[in-house]
Amino acid sequence: MAVNDTLESTHKIHQEAREQQHNQLVPTLNDFSQELTTLNLGPTHPATHGIFQNILQMDGERIISGVPTIGYIHRAFEKIAERRPFYQITTLTDRMNYCSSPINNMGWHMTVEKLLGITVPKRAQYMRVIMMELARITDHLICNSILGVDTGAFTGFLYLFQEREKVYEIYEEVCGARLTTNMGRIGGMERDFTPVAIEKLRKWLKEFPAVMREFESMFNRNRIFMDRVVNVGPITAEKALNYGFTGPNLRAAGVDYDVRVMNPYSSYEDFDFEIPVGTNGDTYDRFLVRNEEIWQSLRIINQALDNLPEGPFHADAPHYYLPPKQAVYKNMEALIYHFKIIMGEIEAPVGEVYHSVEGGNGELGFYLVSDGGRTPYRLHFRRPCFIYYQAYPEMVVGTSLSDAIVILSSMNVIAGELDA
Repeated sequence: MAVNDTLESTHKIHQEAREQQHNQLVPTLNDFSQELTTLNLGPTHPATHGIFQNILQMDGERIISGVPTIGYIHRAFEKIAERRPFYQITTLTDRMNYCSSPINNMGWHMTVEKLLGITVPKRAQYMRVIMMELARITDHLICNSILGVDTGAFTGFLYLFQEREKVYEIYEEVCGARLTTNMGRIGGMERDFTPVAIEKLRKWLKEFPAVMREFESMFNRNRIFMDRVVNVGPITAEKALNYGFTGPNLRAAGVDYDVRVMNPYSSYEDFDFEIPVGTNGDTYDRFLVRNEEIWQSLRIINQALDNLPEGPFHADAPHYYLPPKQAVYKNMEALIYHFKIIMGEIEAPVGEVYHSVEGGNGELGFYLVSDGGRTPYRLHFRRPCFIYYQAYPEMVVGTSLSDAIVILSSMNVIAGELDA
């Protein structure tokens, strides 16, 4: 009985939301003489990753209104994080935007370092930049290659996913993992770059540009592709800002906001790169902006690798950074620190901090409140996908069903960031 009541209540909520959106977005709805159709776009649909849902009202092929849901994961990761020691939260940030998890990890570590007052050595900062920009590239590769698939072009996807695998091999050499990397540590990196990792990175940096140019030649001026994406799902700069857009989706609308430039972190001020912006804020602009950001990330990686400083790859912070295992076996002080960190017995100072980084999809922020305990007192993750997904219903009104697919694909909504 309780289950039926819940289903009835949920149906009523969706019905009220649909009626409200009909009144707001389509005041002339009653003028349509044809019968309207209700269509579930997701959750069991390849374009929605089997996670989130959009209930569309359609007049034939044309979308009249849509009611989104944020998905069906519901891991409550913020509450889980509030019951974990600070260093154990990295496995949760991994699983937010899992297409570029190193950026999530580094952003979280920088937030804790801000709370603890830890200064990270220059070498570790450059190493972080390299890994974050590799993650940004893989994130954009996934988005743009799958946009090609959603418009009927599969070849580009195969080209770019081979390159993604090569980047994952670099991840594997650096930290031992591929997708959810648990990369880095509070105070720096877990380990230094090995000669094999640097060799693989230089080889990839030399070979990848040719593949990227070939991908762009397949799509940028392709008439079929352009017919599917030009002037599809546009959003103005004003509306994008009002919705809270950041990242490539905002820059495609013509706003040159980038956290790496506006609030530099991890020595980004040392690097020379440009912020690509679009003009129309449509699907085509979002595609082009991400492509250009890949080239800019390559510039940053080459600069960081060529000028990689000497020195330690982690800060002198024994209360928060695990000592080397060999030292634990031989040194009593190292054993004590190891035990206290692993058992979560080291308390953080009282404080309230916010730190943001430029994630693959926009400003990824961490709002942390500490009461002086061993775990965060309160923690909130600013997930860019959760914020800009709210604009999706307005962006698809008046378009066709096939347009709704490519708009969603170009926005690059990652289900792990919709989690609450």
